[in-house]
Amino acid sequence: MTEPPVVTVRRHGRLALLGTGLAALLVLGSAVHLTQGTANLDALDVLRLVFGGGTGDTTAIVVESRLPRLLAALVVGAALGVAGAVLQSVSRNPLASPDTLAVNAGAHLAVVAVAAFGVSLPLLGATGVAFAGGLATAVFVLALSGTGGAGIVRLVLAGTAIALALVSVTQVLLLLYAQETRGLFAWGEGALEQNGLAGVRTLGPVVGLALAALLGMARRLDLIRIGEDHARTLGVHVGRSRFAAITLAVLLAAAAVTLAGPIGFVGLAAPALARLLTSAVPGLHRHAALLPFSAALGAALLLGADVLLRSIAGPHQALEVPTGVVTTILGALFLVVLARTTRISSATAEPPAAGARGGVSALRFRVTLIVLALATVGVAVGAVLLGDAKLLLGDVVNWVTGQAGPLVTGVLDTRVPRVVAALLAGAALALGGALTQAVARNPLAEPGMIGVVGGAGLGAVAALTLVSGVGFWTLTGSAGLGAALAMAVVFAVAARGGFASERLVLIGFGVHAAAQALVTLLITLSDPWNETKALTWLGGSTYGRTFTHLVPMALALLLVAPVLVRMRRELDLLSLDDETPRVLGVPVGGSRLLVLSCAVLLTGAAVAGIGVLTFVGLVAPHAARAIVGSRHARLLPTAALLGAVLVCTADTLGRTVIAPGQLPAGLMTAIIGAPYFVWLLYRHRTKSA
Repeated sequence: MTEPPVVTVRRHGRLALLGTGLAALLVLGSAVHLTQGTANLDALDVLRLVFGGGTGDTTAIVVESRLPRLLAALVVGAALGVAGAVLQSVSRNPLASPDTLAVNAGAHLAVVAVAAFGVSLPLLGATGVAFAGGLATAVFVLALSGTGGAGIVRLVLAGTAIALALVSVTQVLLLLYAQETRGLFAWGEGALEQNGLAGVRTLGPVVGLALAALLGMARRLDLIRIGEDHARTLGVHVGRSRFAAITLAVLLAAAAVTLAGPIGFVGLAAPALARLLTSAVPGLHRHAALLPFSAALGAALLLGADVLLRSIAGPHQALEVPTGVVTTILGALFLVVLARTTRISSATAEPPAAGARGGVSALRFRVTLIVLALATVGVAVGAVLLGDAKLLLGDVVNWVTGQAGPLVTGVLDTRVPRVVAALLAGAALALGGALTQAVARNPLAEPGMIGVVGGAGLGAVAALTLVSGVGFWTLTGSAGLGAALAMAVVFAVAARGGFASERLVLIGFGVHAAAQALVTLLITLSDPWNETKALTWLGGSTYGRTFTHLVPMALALLLVAPVLVRMRRELDLLSLDDETPRVLGVPVGGSRLLVLSCAVLLTGAAVAGIGVLTFVGLVAPHAARAIVGSRHARLLPTAALLGAVLVCTADTLGRTVIAPGQLPAGLMTAIIGAPYFVWLLYRHRTKSA
């Protein structure tokens, strides 16, 4: 049936009106952008240059400095907008983007690794290296999360986990090869500053060709978006078309990373905004219109963020602040709003590691606990003996009795507090993760992934960079305050949306991303010496710990332990639903607040004690649940011992692998924990299928 002419005219009229509005916005934003900079040039000077009346100095400033930055913003924004639109279509997931598929993290790691090791790849170049890293991670994340449209949260969790692991490896390289990778830390958040027009001239055509190829696939993308069966019926080779689309999308993201670094959330926000307009603008849902409009929106968002940055921070300060910090903060807010409005099932997810949900016998539990306790002691003894200086048990005995020599005494005086700090932090984070999972009723909602660890890190880094000679107790208080604020924001916003556990995870991811962006902002604005110090601390290092530093973690565990013993049955009920505990007389609101307060106290104390550690609060409770079941009377002590073993092992490896050099414990836990988490997601997807 032929479409009525009036409807067609109305559709094209609204599309034309939207296109005209975006074009006018881009022209106006570009004009404002050209007037911003350190040199004293106003709009009249730029206008004279356009009409051929500018001076030689004006021409040099605009052509060599301001125009490259403007064109980079337009090219990068367009590339990310199109990449996000394509990834959302082929995965049929509204939250897919170069960020959530870890494309940016993979591309960043590839570029940093090549710089760190001094590898020369003339056939690939920086774009090829970034493309290879981004494509590998995107394919991996999509394989874990699936492309059926039902795994919205699973995609975000898979991408976040892989990104955390890749970022950890990147931080290791930045620390070990500081000279070779100088400048790549701030670049890791996305910086539009260009050295002439060479980069735009090289990568601009790449972006244009990729966009043209995707426009040629517009009809196939329309059919894939509707459904695979329908597309196959009409002769579309779904697998081949999807892979081609993903390859082109990753090529666009890689070009953007090469030109300006990993700029966050533009690839998520631009196509999401375009899709929100489809109800008011008929025809925008078709990829022939969606792709160019996503490109225009991406360019407008990035250009607007850069104009906003230079307007608020000033031209001189804006040179030091990555533009990606602004886009990440704004994009995180957008993700929080999107998570509240996106239709998400509130059904409780079954823990992937809940194979032993029914529990084990009392005898088996006691045996398991004894074995874990012995393993903890064994790991602690090994950690005391191993390091840059190898010791014997006799040396430890002499140190305890006060008969050791000065060399052994010096080594053990610094090593023993580090080992105890790792044990306490591991136990605290594992308990915090188990409590968070119980309240959120989501086995994947550990403190690191719902913004609590990020908030604690932001509070501590703020104290490190803003307060000269900050003391340990001030640092501890700042970390605890940051953790509490992050938890309050996440749960307050999630509660207004019905407190669905999936929504909680998405909001937490947004808060975590915003916290990380603010951390980068603080580090880049502080003196150069703070960068290494903050990076080491963000990696979760036990370096320099003394027995004084152990007091907050020990106090937190001592305060929380009796509360958890008393609430062990309430925790079992809270992890089921809201109605069952109410029927049995449990005050849901008060109990939830008390449990969350305990989780915040444990997490803040651990982060203040040894810095940021990821995956501990996720892996330890999962493993404990698989071993002893989900009853919290058994789950909590088992998780605490497993967390202590994990962090102590990671710290020992960090001290011995490259001795006398050292790797922070948090980076090692991420590298160890990420494969386990990937296996959990794969197992969960297999069970769901």
